[in-house]
This record gives sequence, structure tokens and C-alpha cells, in this order.
Amino acid sequence: MSSGSHPRLPGDLWQPGDQLRDTDERWSVVRSQRRYDDGFVSVRADTVRAPTGETFQRSIVEHPGAVGILALDEREQVLLLRQYRHAAGARLLELPAGICDVADEPPERTAVRELHEEASLRARDWRLLLDIAPTPGSSTERWRIYLARDVEAVAVADRHQPEHEEADMTAVWVPLDEVVSAVLQRRLTDGMVGLAALAYSAQRADATAH
Repeated sequence: MSSGSHPRLPGDLWQPGDQLRDTDERWSVVRSQRRYDDGFVSVRADTVRAPTGETFQRSIVEHPGAVGILALDEREQVLLLRQYRHAAGARLLELPAGICDVADEPPERTAVRELHEEASLRARDWRLLLDIAPTPGSSTERWRIYLARDVEAVAVADRHQPEHEEADMTAVWVPLDEVVSAVLQRRLTDGMVGLAALAYSAQRADATAH
């Protein structure tokens, strides 16, 4: 047993000084076939060759990525949007969010635009909160979640006219601690809400402790 191995369980022990982070790696693709593409969702089948020489097939959902915004008012209340989600068969409480589907638009600009369009808000203070790969086993989708503070309402004349599911959305401001409790009690199930609320709550607790 090496000094870095767990004394009684399979696997190594993390050592101080080791960088705890993901690393870029790309195995070779022998063949790639486009199986489906409707302009919104695209699926390809890759035949992958492992370093051992073994080949196997993986289906990949191609996705341009998305942004989410944890918007806070001066009382540390979180903006949540009630939105019908057909795939889930439910109306979920979610963060303002959107797909990165505008060519060459930086994610930060997408976040500003989505906060304006979905929530009729603008923010003076923007900070990157999280980078997430929500389903790395089957999709290229990445989430970039921002913290938006010092928010104010967009003038009525400048507000976006929503359509489809967004036309039926309503908004509610909820204290951060209530959001965290609802996530931990499995009453809120949207991934962005859970990750963002827990991450910011942990950051706030750490800042208070120091």
C-alpha cells in the first residue's frame, strides 16, 4: 500500500498541495455520426477509442450552454421564477436563466440580457459564482451561474415581451435561507437553484466566520 492510499477502502487519499480540479483530456474518436438535429437539440454518436485500445460508442447531446442568475435584493432575498416545464411535467421555481444561443455573445452579456428579458431587472454588481457541467456523461452542456446584486427594475417601456412558456411566468422574492431550506427538504428541485443557493450560502457563512 502506497502512502497515498486509503488505509481500508479502495482509492487514494488527497494530499495537501494537490490541485483539486478537473483536467482537460480528450480520447480519440474513430467515427462520429449525426443522429438527430432539430435546430435546438442535436445528438451525435461517437465511437471512442480508450488509451487501452478498446472502442465503444457514446451518444452525446450537443448543447450551446446556459447561464443562470442568482439575483439578490438589498435584504438578501432571491428572485425565483415560476415556470412551466413540459419535459418535467411541472411548474418549477427557477432562477432567471437562458441558453447561450447568440453567436459570439460572451456569457456575461447573455446573463445581463436574460435578467432583463425574464425578470425585467438590471444589476450594477455582477460576479461569477459557479461553473457547472450538469450532465457530463451525455451532454456538452455547461452552466455559468452569476451572482447579481444592486438590482433595479427596468422601465416598463423597455421591458421584453415574453412568449411561449415565458409568457406564463410569475416572479417571487424569497429569503435566501428559505430557499436553502426548501432545496434541502427536496421541495425545490431545479439544479441551478440548488447549486447557486447552497454555494452562495456557504460563501456568506465563510465570509461571516472570517
